[in-house]
Amino acid sequence: MKKLILLVGTGLFAISSFGQTKDSASFSFSLQQAIDFALQNQKDVKNAMIDEQIAQKKVNEITGLGLPQINSSFDLREFIEIPTSLIPAEIFGGPPGSFAAVKFGTKYNATAGLDASQLLFSGDYFLGLKASKVFVEISSKSTQRTKIEASATVAKAYFTVLVNEERIKLIDATIERVKQTLANTKSLLDNGFVEKIDFDRLTVTYNNLLVEQEKYQRLLKLGTYLLKYQMGMDINANLSLTDKLEDVKFDVSGSSSAQKFDYEKRVEFGLFQSQFKLAKLDLKRQRLSYLPTAFAYGSLSGAAQRNEFDIFDTDKKWFPTSVVGAKVTMPIFTGLQRHARNQQAKLSLLKAENNIDFIKNSIDLEVASASTILQNASSSLENQKKNITIAEDVVRVSKLKYEQGVGSNIEMITAETSLKEAQTNYFNALFDALVAKIDFDKANGNLK
Repeated sequence: MKKLILLVGTGLFAISSFGQTKDSASFSFSLQQAIDFALQNQKDVKNAMIDEQIAQKKVNEITGLGLPQINSSFDLREFIEIPTSLIPAEIFGGPPGSFAAVKFGTKYNATAGLDASQLLFSGDYFLGLKASKVFVEISSKSTQRTKIEASATVAKAYFTVLVNEERIKLIDATIERVKQTLANTKSLLDNGFVEKIDFDRLTVTYNNLLVEQEKYQRLLKLGTYLLKYQMGMDINANLSLTDKLEDVKFDVSGSSSAQKFDYEKRVEFGLFQSQFKLAKLDLKRQRLSYLPTAFAYGSLSGAAQRNEFDIFDTDKKWFPTSVVGAKVTMPIFTGLQRHARNQQAKLSLLKAENNIDFIKNSIDLEVASASTILQNASSSLENQKKNITIAEDVVRVSKLKYEQGVGSNIEMITAETSLKEAQTNYFNALFDALVAKIDFDKANGNLK
């Protein structure tokens, strides 16, 4: 019971944040349909898919660095005071060693230009382009991991609702049985065959069952809200579930041994592989940093000089300037920074290799653990089923003995209490088995 309350209780805050709507859609979903709906509407999944698109746009941005870069410019200046220059006065017949102050230029100057450049070679660029594509790969795998987490969360919430539905059916049947016994006891009391204390004991049992019924009904409603929230569905929508608990198979036939497990089935392993690729590319990039960078450029501009503001007068001349060139830069000494970065990249690659070994061991442990937990949960569930059958038979016998006058009221109430305890243990074991089944499928890479 505590586990069920804990699971559904996490949805209280989320539920309170939604408003009410007049008209609500109706849905009838199997577990797979509920998961499919979540993969289309759940917030985390949608954001992960957006992040994947952002990563792709980042590749486009980096690709653009290797394409021609063209820029235009226009510069218009008005000199409030034209700059003054000092020139030797001897030019104008002045004494040697003296200078004359003169002003050169015009009041208005304008320059219009077009610049273009093209990267020819850069180790950083080509390695960066490859790294950006690996980044897209990581983003895609992260989206897949988010979908797997969403599938597991929705499945657990789905089974929680089914368990609560079955619990309510069972307690309804118990209430009906006790109610009938209570009515029979009332008749016996009216005819003087039993004492009032016998009737009162049954009344207390009956009232407690009614309280339990209301509690499970509220938990069912809350669990349904939580399921819809996890699916990204309006909590006011009408949702009915079509899957049955009896169709769930608690076996470990899909498990693989640690020696034969295909790690590629686990998206986490793929993420670590991609990170290893990034580490290798970074090391290669650091090694290529010793190579030169080359690019070509060209510029075309025109200048206009006017004493009047008639820059755009087509009858007056603009003076053109054009240039083309190429530039090669090669670092010679950078204070051992490149060497330090190279060593860092080597250590990062070693760390990435260790992480791959670590995730393999983690997956092996998770697969073995999930298999053991599922086997134990399945065995416990079977035992609890047997206990319910035995407890139901005890209730039947004690009721029959009581009605025939050879059994006591306390014996019958004790049997009902034992049955209720057996039912509680059964549903706890059922929920544990369902969760173990989901974790088992997740560990073996069966959730997509």
